[in-house]
Amino acid sequence: MSAMTLRVPSAALLIVLALGPAAHSQQQVLPLWPHGTPEPAQTTAPETDVTKDSDTLISGHRSARITHVTNPTLTVYPPPADKNTGAAALVFPGGGYVRLAWNGEGTDTCDWLNSVGITCLLVKYRVPEKEHYPDNPADLEDAQQAMRLARAHAGEWHINPAKIGVVGFSAGANLAVLLSTHPDDHHVESTPAVADIPGLTSETAGSIKLTGVTDARPSFAIVVYPAYLGIQPDMATLDPIYTPNKFTPPTFLIQAENDKSHGKNAPLYYQALAAAGVPAELHMYATGGHGFGIHPVGMPEEHWTHLADTWLRDIGILPHPAGQHLEQHSNQSTGTPNPIPTNLPCPTPNPAQQPSPSQPNRPNPTTSPYNPCL
Repeated sequence: MSAMTLRVPSAALLIVLALGPAAHSQQQVLPLWPHGTPEPAQTTAPETDVTKDSDTLISGHRSARITHVTNPTLTVYPPPADKNTGAAALVFPGGGYVRLAWNGEGTDTCDWLNSVGITCLLVKYRVPEKEHYPDNPADLEDAQQAMRLARAHAGEWHINPAKIGVVGFSAGANLAVLLSTHPDDHHVESTPAVADIPGLTSETAGSIKLTGVTDARPSFAIVVYPAYLGIQPDMATLDPIYTPNKFTPPTFLIQAENDKSHGKNAPLYYQALAAAGVPAELHMYATGGHGFGIHPVGMPEEHWTHLADTWLRDIGILPHPAGQHLEQHSNQSTGTPNPIPTNLPCPTPNPAQQPSPSQPNRPNPTTSPYNPCL
């Protein structure tokens, strides 16, 4: 990979004051394509909030629903400096690829991610767009570019480029899966937008050489009530476009069984992940329907983010809490660390017992600060 990184011109970097919680006191907003999107805009209507009083509540409140997005952006929500773990996640709100549920599945998600020390990178991708990948690459291009920008600015934003994942909802979850399987697809034509691709090292007349481009593969994926993954009408088969492959990262899936429109998508994708040997975790709730968001008040899935927190620790994206005794041994099927119970009785000390020299990376129980028996 080339050492070259993209630096967005200062005129294109906006600093805005947030209107939300304290965690949003200051944000950076970057255009994904400072030189213009790779394809012409499909609408001339201004970006607008089309929220109606009759819209379904998300997490117990009305969410701004934004449409006519022709200038996609990446908004950076950093956690408090003393909580920053170095992990980050792109967030793709849902909205049927027609609009974006900006609060209920966007800024609300940033509140959760910031609370556990993860930098939130909220993506305003192009909507509405006629057709979708592979017929129209616009949404995938925006997702790829957002990930490349995140890695290009990792040092500046105090994040680990090896720990940047995706969180998506509904159509945004579909986009998260698409990025998880096609991070290397290159559809950007020879347009001014080519200059915005981090790591691009060369260009030839009439075509583009994309070798050395900054990696767009997610480090993990959290896929929340995904849509459009199965083939209609019976939804019994995964669309081959989303078949897991060598790029697909560890994936966390959540869906409600009574999601009448899209309830079969998460189980279908989970089966494909399992068949491909990709580490995955699926949680199905009996109720919740579609579009319940981060914190559906009073619902069985109200605290699903706690499950996601644990999963992120298990796969090594987040650190385990201080005082929790863990042994980092590989699971043969997933390669993820397994927690060791801390409520078991402590063994009788044996002064003669020494760590095995054949296990040099095994914690020394006589010196580990995480040993609950000391």
